[in-house]
Amino acid sequence: MMGRRGEAPVGPDVWATCRELIPASSVFAFLAEHRDELFPESMFAGWYPSSNGRPSIPPQVLAVASVLQVLQNISDPEAAVALRVDLRWKAAAGLGLHDPGFDASLFVYFRRRLAANGATDWLFTRVRQVVDATGVLRGKRRRVLDSTVFTDAVATQDTVTQLIAAIRRVVREVPGAGEVVARHCTAHDYADPGKPRIAWDDDQARNGLVDALVTDAHMLLGHLPETEYGEAAANAVGLLALVAGQDVELAPDSDGRDGRWRIAKGTVRDRVISTVDPAARHIHKTVSDYRAGFKAHVCLEPQTGLFTAVQMRPGCGPEHHEAALATELLTDATGPLAVLGDCAYGGAAIRAELAKAGHDLFCKPAPLRQTTRGGFTLDDFAIDTAAGTATCPAGHTVALSKPRPAGERNASFKTFCRNCPLRERCTKAINGRHLTITDHHDMQAAARIQAATDPDWQDEYRQWRPAVERGIAHLTAHGRRLHYLGTIKNDAWLLLRTGAINLRRLINLGLAPTDTSWILTKVTN
Repeated sequence: MMGRRGEAPVGPDVWATCRELIPASSVFAFLAEHRDELFPESMFAGWYPSSNGRPSIPPQVLAVASVLQVLQNISDPEAAVALRVDLRWKAAAGLGLHDPGFDASLFVYFRRRLAANGATDWLFTRVRQVVDATGVLRGKRRRVLDSTVFTDAVATQDTVTQLIAAIRRVVREVPGAGEVVARHCTAHDYADPGKPRIAWDDDQARNGLVDALVTDAHMLLGHLPETEYGEAAANAVGLLALVAGQDVELAPDSDGRDGRWRIAKGTVRDRVISTVDPAARHIHKTVSDYRAGFKAHVCLEPQTGLFTAVQMRPGCGPEHHEAALATELLTDATGPLAVLGDCAYGGAAIRAELAKAGHDLFCKPAPLRQTTRGGFTLDDFAIDTAAGTATCPAGHTVALSKPRPAGERNASFKTFCRNCPLRERCTKAINGRHLTITDHHDMQAAARIQAATDPDWQDEYRQWRPAVERGIAHLTAHGRRLHYLGTIKNDAWLLLRTGAINLRRLINLGLAPTDTSWILTKVTN
């Protein structure tokens, strides 16, 4: 059953006796004064439906502690210690000086209760209600989109470690798998989580171990009992099948039927990098610079600095690309918006979708690639999609091909390039310059011209686009390392953190309760 705050604190009231020591404009002071208005008891009633049993820790105390914990980005044990010894935390939570707080495990139970009630966005939603009550976003039609990478909570594993860990997981989760391993799997003692002892600098020994481990994985998958698996068992079997195939290829002298394997050259797309957190991925900033983890997608109102929508997603895959999530992040507002974003949001498909919805676009188009250093780009060609022609910088005109199923058309200059005096600036291809014209070419070309020549567009972009960088700086303060496994839990953390950051921003703007609503005492223009 839901616990309620006692009539008297345990020991002297910290806020009453020490309020002069706590900055009046801080989150601590605000929560000490207004936590009951911000987190009324009725807000938590649905999460504790039973009227029987031992009373819980008052959920208002857990809520306040969770807000302070996520603002400082500290672990559960660290937060429990702060609640016990830090006067600011005690004042914010309404505890007495001698109150020991609660055990760190209660943070885990609180998060589980939130997940069970579908309320992982509780703080973000509650703060958004306060935002709506203040009217601070009323009439503000700009939204800035961006994304940033957070590092996962696990270590990247090599192929051998993943194979052994995946087999051990199947043994733990699938009934009867242990007997299959004992009978058919001989490459390693799978009771031992470590790597086998081999000469790791010997290519032949490494390839022999990988071959044996992959063979064991196939033997285990092929001899498992044919039965209906639960979720944990099915996930373990699926992970083993994925790990056994993602990093290997047939040995060079294999006929494809003898089952001999080696580590593949290169890395497959969307590679699982850890069996501990199968959702974590490598996220490339450039070809050679990458991080392992998840990507946070955010939408921010630039005048107030408030996050209006956020999502944590895996770091790769077209369904998790910035452009694929843009429309979802803009659903908080009705009517047309001025949408600002970098090159990730400047693609043709998302530009067409946002324009169709009536939004004004200030998304930077991606720069065009030059086929030679300092050479001509697509914009140096005169493309007439209506007439179906393309004219090169030397004045040669060719017809565009018929549209392909995806809508693109081709233009090949071929023989015109052979003796052309501009060839060195145009192409190195033996068969001459070849162009691919998409079905959104005119729109993209107009966007590039506008971004390069329109001073009003440039002023709007330069004034408001940097606001999201400040928002991300607040979001990533105290580090980018995540505390949880999987997309769902890390998405819940992101919602909690951005909700707390929004609350802190409102406090800086003079948030105060009235008898029936909320107001801001400092106006933002």
